[in-house]
Amino acid sequence: MVFSSLTFLFLYLPVVLLIYYLCPRKYRNAVLLIFSLVFYGWGEPLYITIMLFSTALDYVCGYFVGKYRQSNVRRARIALAVSMIGNLGMLGFFKYSGFLVENLAMIPGLSGLTAPSITLPIGISFYTFQSMSYTIDVYRGDAPVQKNILNFGAYVTLFPQLVAGPIVRYKDIAAQMNERRETLDQFASGVQLFCVGMAKKVLLANQFGILWEQFKAVPPSQLSVVGAWVGIVAYALQIYFDFSGYSDMAIGLGRMFGFEFPINFNYPYIAKSITDFWRRWHITLSSWFREYVYIPLGGNRKGLPRTYLNLFVVWMLTGFWHGASWNFIIWGIYFAVLLMVEKAFLLRGLQKAPAWVGHLYTLLMVLISWVFFSIDSLPQAGAYLAVMFGGGASLIDAQALHGLLYWAVLFAVGGIAATPLGKQVYQKFLLRFPRLEGWLAPALCVLVLLVCTACFVDSSYNPFLYFRF
Repeated sequence: MVFSSLTFLFLYLPVVLLIYYLCPRKYRNAVLLIFSLVFYGWGEPLYITIMLFSTALDYVCGYFVGKYRQSNVRRARIALAVSMIGNLGMLGFFKYSGFLVENLAMIPGLSGLTAPSITLPIGISFYTFQSMSYTIDVYRGDAPVQKNILNFGAYVTLFPQLVAGPIVRYKDIAAQMNERRETLDQFASGVQLFCVGMAKKVLLANQFGILWEQFKAVPPSQLSVVGAWVGIVAYALQIYFDFSGYSDMAIGLGRMFGFEFPINFNYPYIAKSITDFWRRWHITLSSWFREYVYIPLGGNRKGLPRTYLNLFVVWMLTGFWHGASWNFIIWGIYFAVLLMVEKAFLLRGLQKAPAWVGHLYTLLMVLISWVFFSIDSLPQAGAYLAVMFGGGASLIDAQALHGLLYWAVLFAVGGIAATPLGKQVYQKFLLRFPRLEGWLAPALCVLVLLVCTACFVDSSYNPFLYFRF
């Protein structure tokens, strides 16, 4: 089940909200747990067992970590190790075993190995990281032990951010799991944010996705230079509006149930450096790796060579987290190198240069990165990059011209929506006409709901890109 569907909007969500608010407060986490399992099992009932196992494993390990953290550190470390090995083992088996076997089969003498056919459970990369954060936070003393397994189960399976984030660390939400007070203002802001996210996803991301698929389907040898750029810009806008739209919907849904999830995107395409970009893009993933990998490795506290090594390890893992494929590993290493170069000297130069230089540099580097991210085959990705930088069949062709002219309005809207400009104009409009404030936002929400509903009925193209991670 996905948020941008008729089933979710007009059946699942109304039923969950009704039962949730009719139940006494002490049973609401149990209600969320049950309906979150229904949400996840809607498409993959078999893999509910994997998620339940991960939940039970970390609940038990967290209990023993908390019990022995001060009295017997060795036992606490063993419990923590069991949690991490169990979670990473499941993630490795389902997500990376096929990749490992495929690469081992390239070694002489092992060519007979056959990669297992294993379906990747939706959201396993997200909920295993969340679940692990609990035992780590308890071990560090950053969060209390959760003694109620239903509350802990609700945290792991919470359907608003279950399958594609944002990644919510346990210490950031522990108090909310036990004590939260839903308010009408919070609920209303959640509805508005959900509608903003749905508009991003349905009205922008899906349209850019259709355009990107048209250019991606053309062999690089037949692609024009302008066509290659139009295609990758379309993909850049698709993945931003797709993932940030989902995150907005998730955060909005969380508010409807009294939760405040961390922000996941902060206009990354206005960044002035790659360092700045990764403070704005998929913020919760970057925070997770910084908190649980980069800092424990030593961060930047052990000299420049060690800092570079730590950056390389973290970004290679970040790439690998996104998918069991060499293109994702190359994508991660690509950003590691850029961040090293910026840390060494480039960042200081960008800070002294005019702002447009940093913006242009960042957009160019990010667009190059999306080629590796979106095209699984490294030779195909290399061929596409070659076309972008002058190796096309022509400078411009009919397809590229059509993409520029026919989709010009969409690109203009997408470009504005990817910056704070639209929000600033809306806020200034309300300041100019304060009497509209009470009903304009609800009216826009109704309009978005009607238009998106029409799109659901009319179109079957509705992917969520990050569901595959």
